[in-house]
Amino acid sequence: MTLRVVLTVVEILGLALVLAYFLNVIGKQLIRITDTLGKIAFGVRAVETQCAVIGPAAERLNGELTATAAGLGEAAELAERLAG
Repeated sequence: MTLRVVLTVVEILGLALVLAYFLNVIGKQLIRITDTLGKIAFGVRAVETQCAVIGPAAERLNGELTATAAGLGEAAELAERLAG
């Protein structure tokens, strides 16, 4: 009976040590993941800042292209009249 108790205590201690070891490994991996996610978030903010000017510039460019397309349509009609 005493041998069983001693072996049970040793087994429980071994299990506790293995659990502590792997929890430590998992904790270190989570810290590395947190660092990586921080770097990714920093990069995304940088890209967002650099791309903030695209929206207004694209709207302005679309307006200018619409006006240019209208002007080219008029020029094509005029060229057809002159040729015809």
